[in-house]
Amino acid sequence: MEPEIKQAGEDLFNFAVDRDDIKSLLEALPEDAPIERSRVEYELAILRIISVGWSLSYFLGRWEHKHHLTELYWEAIREFAQSVSASAGLLAGKDIDYFQVLKDRLAGYVEAMERQPEAREPAAVIGPEFARRCGNGEEIHTIMAGTRMFIASMASVKAYLEGLRQQEVPRTGLS
Repeated sequence: MEPEIKQAGEDLFNFAVDRDDIKSLLEALPEDAPIERSRVEYELAILRIISVGWSLSYFLGRWEHKHHLTELYWEAIREFAQSVSASAGLLAGKDIDYFQVLKDRLAGYVEAMERQPEAREPAAVIGPEFARRCGNGEEIHTIMAGTRMFIASMASVKAYLEGLRQQEVPRTGLS
């Protein structure tokens, strides 16, 4: 199963950093929405990475390969974050730690969920928190963009992991 786990780690990483869903969600935002589109794009990319990592913990339970797969995923994200940090740091003229940004956002989403234990679905908290992080917590289109990203990412990872746990790794990867 080792090669399948390594491939799954790579598939999950590639899915997490893919930008096609982000483009679609941005295109769905009204032109006159009172938000900064570049900030929404930035936060959607972060939310997708976090959602994939969160899905691993949430859907794998006590599966024997959970720790290894989770480790492979986050190591690939850490390496990706180092590259992003170096590029962004050169452009900004200061040090940027993108992996720390990811960890901080994850902690922020977890804190938001802890503040609302009555919420039946995590997406009901994630969407508004996402919009708040984008600068307008009341903007319905931004809330929906975050909610959609979270739900779609979770659903895709869940389907992929179900196949993996049955040792029937989908040959097409995630979609």
